[in-house]
Amino acid sequence: MTNKLKYFIGNWKMYGDFSSLKIIHQIQHFCIGFKKYNKKNKIILCVPNTLIYFYATKIKSKFISIGAQNCHHHQSNGPFTGSVSASMLKKSGAKYIILGHSENRSEGDTNQSIKRKIGSALSQKLIIIFCIGETFNEKKEGKTFSVLRKQIRSSIDKKYNLNKIIIAYEPLWSIGTGKIPKVKELKKIFKFIKNEIKKIFKTRYLPIVLYGGSVNQNNIRMLSTISEIDGFLIGGASKSSKKFIDIIKNYYK
Repeated sequence: MTNKLKYFIGNWKMYGDFSSLKIIHQIQHFCIGFKKYNKKNKIILCVPNTLIYFYATKIKSKFISIGAQNCHHHQSNGPFTGSVSASMLKKSGAKYIILGHSENRSEGDTNQSIKRKIGSALSQKLIIIFCIGETFNEKKEGKTFSVLRKQIRSSIDKKYNLNKIIIAYEPLWSIGTGKIPKVKELKKIFKFIKNEIKKIFKTRYLPIVLYGGSVNQNNIRMLSTISEIDGFLIGGASKSSKKFIDIIKNYYK
């Protein structure tokens, strides 16, 4: 139950400026020399809105795509001060977008608002990186599967094109803590997510499911042994070209 292509997606969150372009140049330079595995990888860097157009016009790379981190659910212009639509992000040069991240959920995103955002982003032909995950208390109470099922069922409409939606499993208790689930746990969770999507949407399509949460150059070797994982959503380590490159290199060791 695996996909051939491995995804390495960086989420810069609220980080970066125009000078940070050097980080992407260094990653691109690495990719050019990483010929043995280039056809097996997809590298995406999701950066702040202020940098999307600048990076997208400066980086003409067959190895690296630029993505956004969130959008407003409204599809066209409107009275939403400080908000940015999927259409604006697409026109700025974004090809991917992270939606449903726990940090946005903690600020008010619900499954229903995320569903509207997914619909809006799909209408602009953006590829979705849809985050799901449970809290530590939910894990402790044995609710992991029921939480993930609800997030999937409530946020992905059956009319949506699943080929344009990547799932990222990010346990909230793991993000930024250095703690990650055990191999046995992750295997069960990833099999559950993939089977659940096939069951809900009655499809033979094999969904792309990533792992996110304290991914670094040290634990990537352990994570690489889990064949069900199709790639990684990388937070803090993606802000350093060396750490990001080491994650990719160590994955293939």
